[in-house]
Amino acid sequence: MPSLCDATRGRILFGGDYNPEQWPREVWEEDVRLMREAGVNLATVGVFSWALLEPTPGERDFGWLTEVFDLLHAHGIGVGLATPTASPPPWMGHRWPETLPKNPDGTVRTYGSRNAYCPSSPVFRAFADAISADLASVYAHHPALRMWHIGNEFGTVCYCDQCAERFRRWLQAKYGDLDGLNEAWGTSFWSQRYSEWDEVIPPRQVQYIINPTQDLDYQRFASDLLLAGYISERDIVRAANPAIPITTNSMSFFKGTDLWRWAPEEDFTSIDSYPDPAKPTAACDGAMAQDLIRSVGGGKPWLMMEQTPGRAGFQHIASPKRPGLNRLWSLQAVARGADGILHFQWRASKQGAERTHGAMLPHAGADTRIFREICELGKELGDFSDVLGTAVAAETAILLDWDSWRGVELDHQPHSGFRYVDRIREYYAPLWKANVTVDFVHPEADLSRYKLVVAPNLYQVSDRAADNVIGYVRGGGRLVVGPFSGVSDPDERIRLGGYPAPFRELLGLRIEEYWPLPDSEPLTLHSETFGDFSAVSWAEWLTADTGTALAEIASGPLAGIPAIVRNGYSAGTAWYVATLPEERVLAELLAQACDDAGVAPVLPGLPEGVEAVRRGDFVFVLDHGNGTVEVMKRTGIR
Repeated sequence: MPSLCDATRGRILFGGDYNPEQWPREVWEEDVRLMREAGVNLATVGVFSWALLEPTPGERDFGWLTEVFDLLHAHGIGVGLATPTASPPPWMGHRWPETLPKNPDGTVRTYGSRNAYCPSSPVFRAFADAISADLASVYAHHPALRMWHIGNEFGTVCYCDQCAERFRRWLQAKYGDLDGLNEAWGTSFWSQRYSEWDEVIPPRQVQYIINPTQDLDYQRFASDLLLAGYISERDIVRAANPAIPITTNSMSFFKGTDLWRWAPEEDFTSIDSYPDPAKPTAACDGAMAQDLIRSVGGGKPWLMMEQTPGRAGFQHIASPKRPGLNRLWSLQAVARGADGILHFQWRASKQGAERTHGAMLPHAGADTRIFREICELGKELGDFSDVLGTAVAAETAILLDWDSWRGVELDHQPHSGFRYVDRIREYYAPLWKANVTVDFVHPEADLSRYKLVVAPNLYQVSDRAADNVIGYVRGGGRLVVGPFSGVSDPDERIRLGGYPAPFRELLGLRIEEYWPLPDSEPLTLHSETFGDFSAVSWAEWLTADTGTALAEIASGPLAGIPAIVRNGYSAGTAWYVATLPEERVLAELLAQACDDAGVAPVLPGLPEGVEAVRRGDFVFVLDHGNGTVEVMKRTGIR
């Protein structure tokens, strides 16, 4: 199987999306000249070119694309060729309106933007596969081709009758018969029992609340449906030349595509990452996304497919990156496993929806701060060949599960503001600030290589995952679990007998009742371990059995109820946090857990805002502050 290494050819990939079809041919010569000046060695082309490549149904106009391929190759620049299927031409929606996606209320999302397609449409699939096959037949052996980029930011969800039929087939494969479906969906509630398969439909607009397992299964189905489209195009282009690696660009922490299922179908993983530079959490958010894409790819090198050198036009306030920030965040990505740094896009568009988005070559041209910084970055990345292919070391894991994410955010939960990624970030941020590198791991995966495992939220948990987590602690592991965990099984069936049913013995406690709170009514808590502190949004009526209370609620109807519990279990130790405490407390608790587990920071004693990551034999030290810091080099590291 090919890998990202086959595309890099000994040098970190550097470049971005290139859209020459938006410009006259005389601009192309200037583009390649400036690309060489900037050190660009890869251009992604064809992402949104379908209407030009196929002007009318069945017609092909590849001449301009061949010119682009030849021009880039002549200047030593490789090509990442995209199948253009993320954005069908207007003729498809006009002539075949059944290819257009529908909302849950039946409203058609028409053409005029991008991603306007029904993933179940056989007409769309036929045209998408045909254009992919023809591109592969022409370019699969072109010497400029370095990789295939299938589609773009998969995420379209449709609720039409075609999708209903595909959904029924998906359910039949999963449950076998209607008895299995009715049992899994709990259809005895509200007289929802199905007697024929044709009665089963997607979770469309309903009078009140949709069946939660129907909703959950449709989210799973929608991800699998998009994945099937990706695989169809992947297999077509791979057949033309199996030596060319294939990927697609995932979005950072996007609930619609389960990356644990997607990543094994890619030769390497890729991500589009756009932290808001105006937010104080931006550097942490970027690191978290980078650790995610590395982790779902099994720790292998990955590709930063998109970032902006300046501003992200879609932000509510499109704050530009300050001078030096694009370099800093690019090196952060390399430190966390990237073997390629690409941008959206090369030349800023003068028309269209993304005309205000940043670019490597801005509207003002080459005599600009941004382009000068791009040239400096391209030159610097050329010196990083020794890093290529090396691994990022992590002794701590955060459990991440798309099913738990989807389940905890279903309608009619105790607190509609309880958001899964917020919980992940709350536990990730103190570890990042302490320079403890983290892998994300599926709850059913092997945990034995990690000294510390953190589960910020494990609302929905399978029997296999529960046994896996319990076995990890029984074998001597250290575990930290956040609130509202161990509640349901994968069919969204509540586990009875007191929460968190699978983990009561492990955590040494029993919860009778969840107690969500308005944010305007914070809790006051007392702790001899952490000092008095406050917490918001969430509490639980909890009894500590074998566990030791490290903090208790100090007032109100829950006064005296434990909020943080530590429990020894066989050879291991587990902590449970039953609320959302202030960051200081989580940081202290995680520091204690790290110390107990023998997890050390990459470099101890660094000033605040300085990040350290070990990749292979190298330690990257990145200053996210605005001052000057001095870090003494330790022996044995580069």
